[in-house]
Amino acid sequence: MTPNVTAVSYGRKLTDSELEALRSLLAGNGAAVESEVRVGDNRFEVHTAELAVADATGAGIAALRSAVAGAAREGLDTAIVPAGLRGAPRKFLIMDVDSTLIQQEVIELLAAYAGKREEVAAVTEAAMRGELDFAQSLHARVAVLAGLPAAVVESVRQEVKLSEGAADLVAAFKAAGHVVAVVSGGFNQILRPIAEDLSLDYWIANELEIVDGALTGKVLGAVIDRAAKEKYLREWAAAEGIPMEHTIAVGDGANDLDMLGAAGIGVAFNAKPAVRAVADSAINMPYLDAVRHIAGV
Repeated sequence: MTPNVTAVSYGRKLTDSELEALRSLLAGNGAAVESEVRVGDNRFEVHTAELAVADATGAGIAALRSAVAGAAREGLDTAIVPAGLRGAPRKFLIMDVDSTLIQQEVIELLAAYAGKREEVAAVTEAAMRGELDFAQSLHARVAVLAGLPAAVVESVRQEVKLSEGAADLVAAFKAAGHVVAVVSGGFNQILRPIAEDLSLDYWIANELEIVDGALTGKVLGAVIDRAAKEKYLREWAAAEGIPMEHTIAVGDGANDLDMLGAAGIGVAFNAKPAVRAVADSAINMPYLDAVRHIAGV
């Protein structure tokens, strides 16, 4: 049987016993290992197994994902990826920004200048766990910024750091002719220079209102919430002529759930438990470029 599914394990180096346990687990769930490759650097190792699976339908892949998720070990995760996605000539990668593409939550950095960082961080955490309506929580958090000089935006830009491996991930996708986008519940004023530096194909975030050189505590237009993130994924992929089965979405919070669910594969990156529980795969280490191994780039 031709391999039609790929199991990609990533994290710390696999021991021989763990590798054998993985083979047995896959075989016990109807997957025959046809070939294997191990690669690694000084940060993490990747083991890729090409599988022949009798039932490569959505149900069959879901069963395999459930099996490997149940057997996950600390520091080691396994993604089950349809061969069609990994072998697609053009793929569409879309990512969240705060705590995904970048290491920080921008609203918290801004709130620090108003002396409200801890208060805002607590609301952000609740929103990312899915306990609060995102749009309402965003308006409440942005309100504390009213009166801050617009210059704090530039100060916050200087504090923002890309996640480890983020630039490498984007460069690899772009070099291979794929499309890269980000969609953020954060702010255009922070995202714009990042998007331009990375030469992203598509990007969008919320717009902070600035009047007479000061933040008003409001955002302009409709909030980028979970529904908007899925909408832009579908619109941009369609504009590029890339089917949804060949899309990869990456995020960490409840605001990303619709996008992760709609994509060909949804990746939870150091995510909240509620997101890890429903995502197709999870990366529980600080290296965003692990996504390229999942996607076969």
